[in-house]
Amino acid sequence: MNAFERFQTLFVMAGIAVGLGAAQVSGVPVLADRLIFPFLMVMLFASFAGIPLEGLRRAFGNRRVVGSSLAVNFVWNPLLAVGLGAVFLAEHPALWVGLLMLLVTPCTDWYLIFTDLANGDVPLATSLLPYNLVLQLVLLPVYLYLFAGTLVDLRLRILLEGVVLVLVVPLALAAVARYGLTRLRGRQWLTDVFLPKLGPVQIVFLALAVAAMFASQGRLVLERPDVLVLLAAPLLAFYAVNFAVGLAIGRVLDFSYREVACFNCTILSRNSPTALAIAVVAFPNEPLIALALVIGPLLELPLLSVVANLLRRLERRGWDRSARLTG
Repeated sequence: MNAFERFQTLFVMAGIAVGLGAAQVSGVPVLADRLIFPFLMVMLFASFAGIPLEGLRRAFGNRRVVGSSLAVNFVWNPLLAVGLGAVFLAEHPALWVGLLMLLVTPCTDWYLIFTDLANGDVPLATSLLPYNLVLQLVLLPVYLYLFAGTLVDLRLRILLEGVVLVLVVPLALAAVARYGLTRLRGRQWLTDVFLPKLGPVQIVFLALAVAAMFASQGRLVLERPDVLVLLAAPLLAFYAVNFAVGLAIGRVLDFSYREVACFNCTILSRNSPTALAIAVVAFPNEPLIALALVIGPLLELPLLSVVANLLRRLERRGWDRSARLTG
């Protein structure tokens, strides 16, 4: 992990502080509102350019882990998100939608770091990236239409236009960039020189987008300091439940330790930047949805660190040895 990756949470928190301060300056909120979308587009391009879409076929070399991961991420997690929202956020529909958007979008980058920290199978995790991205691009509008239409004002046309603009456009540009740079400079240069520079770009522009959002909505944020507390309970429940689910599936399907570490990081890490970009475009009149997606990572990143440490404890206690004994 480089310095940007280690201190991502601090960058986001700094963006929040700068944004809240700037919100007090006359004229800044209007300007900041116009900057959110461009910052997010640059951030998404940097994120998508690192995803090898050409690896779609390679993932199914390990069908047990891949199939289980896709089933949990795209069948179980949406149902769990609806249930947690009903229990903890029934009186806060906008935050419920924000929680739903966070929990139904599996991560497409950061979980590789935590997979590595947990000594999991990083190549296997990498092969899942294209599927996580493509499926959430296709299914996010479906989930919102099915589960969020009764909670907030949801206009399907605006939602679909937002998905195309926010996801399809930067994804297409990133694919063209990868192809063109590979032809011009070679795959080795792309992997060793270009792609490592995108991580810091992604984090910086995410922090800028967060700062712009808090600058544009500073008054609302100061009026709702309870959002962090309201989101803490369902997010903690999500991690506790899914961590247990991941271990149980790993035992039943006889995953090796490296497989179970990869699997757990895949089903626990969330893609808040992409969900945030969709929320900004699709729900311009519901700023609490975007606010929930900004605050989510402040809880998510420390929780993922805890998960990585718990997984390493399982490794030291002999997950593979105990799995063979019980098998």
